[in-house]
Amino acid sequence: MLRLVLIALTVTLSASPTQSEDWNQWRGPNRNGQISGATTWPKSLDADRLREEWRIPLGSSYSGPIVVGSRVFVTETQNRSHEVVRALDRTSGKELWQVQWKGALKVPFFARANGSWIRSTPASDGKRLFVAGIRDVLVCLDVASGKQLWQVDFAKRYRSPLPGFGTVCSPLIDGKAVYIQAAGSVVKLDASTGQVAWRSGEETGGGLFGRGLESSAFSSPVIRTLAGKRQLVVQGRKALGGIDLATGRTLWSKAVPAFRGMNIQTPLVIGNSVFTSSYGGGTFLFDVTARNGEFAVKQRWKTTQQGYMSSPVTINGNVFLHLRNQRFTCINPDTGKSNWTTRPFGKYWSMAVNGRRILALDQRGDLLLVDANPEGFRKISSRRVSDNSTWAHLAVSGNQVFIRELNAIAAFSWK
Repeated sequence: MLRLVLIALTVTLSASPTQSEDWNQWRGPNRNGQISGATTWPKSLDADRLREEWRIPLGSSYSGPIVVGSRVFVTETQNRSHEVVRALDRTSGKELWQVQWKGALKVPFFARANGSWIRSTPASDGKRLFVAGIRDVLVCLDVASGKQLWQVDFAKRYRSPLPGFGTVCSPLIDGKAVYIQAAGSVVKLDASTGQVAWRSGEETGGGLFGRGLESSAFSSPVIRTLAGKRQLVVQGRKALGGIDLATGRTLWSKAVPAFRGMNIQTPLVIGNSVFTSSYGGGTFLFDVTARNGEFAVKQRWKTTQQGYMSSPVTINGNVFLHLRNQRFTCINPDTGKSNWTTRPFGKYWSMAVNGRRILALDQRGDLLLVDANPEGFRKISSRRVSDNSTWAHLAVSGNQVFIRELNAIAAFSWK
């Protein structure tokens, strides 16, 4: 049972539709790392330009914070037994409400060094907050009060095994629907009620979603228009595919090789093509076409470069990607050739993009400001923002940057 703890009953802030500068879901408003609004980033990350406003200790988590209106939402795992969601005031860090439920599992031993914490980044439509727990549970909360509106336990509903590495996929909101990879499949639900509209992919077995441990998705989907049709672009442990939003029918699919099914990146759609890169598999560009309603997909090129957990961004026709070997590279998507590749950094980057600038959070606690120049790598500025690991995706909203380190969240503001 969900246990609700209302810390501040007198909060006057009401839920409102998401604003243009909200960072309301995984990788921002369009799930591609691009910020909204017209905030100009300064040329330095020094303390006199980027000031720390507040820092709040929290339990461990890998899920990124999201920002909706004047609130920040964060998750955590406490006592290896419960998952907690907090609403914080973005200006002061003051806790507005807290919700928790019983939920925890141990990931396989070879992945346990990084902890068995909640992983999925929440999403919000301004009125509701959607949070995926590690045990394949999707919880819908009221943004203003934290009250539970509905909950779906996918493992119980479909008698499916718990995801071996925990639920990683971040929910995706589209109008009145919410989508998530769960129960070894993709599920579409009514955002208001939690009623399931369709479940797709479970019958394919070794297709998009695999079996056993390999049915536990690592990637989060996007909605894009390919070959003239708006569709859900989803990457499972075995393959990449497009799914009809209305029916759940698979429109096309293409196998993507990866060691132990580590297809982790969020697919990057460029025109009518899809870019992805996998651990042990390589880097790929697939072209999607349609004729008389029938879709086809063809590999345009493949390189030996291997992505890992960091999802790419595209700027002015080039793709910028942090690789498994910890180097950062700029790729021409027309040919697959790299314009340049850097020395190694940390194991993971989360990135936000503003014009030609990339704000990158390295897992070692370093924040970097990079010029997205295809002629050569240029680091504009860098700064240590945490002495703890920073695996969670950063969030950027207006003049604020939110850093979720393993056991705390910190808010910084541009001067």
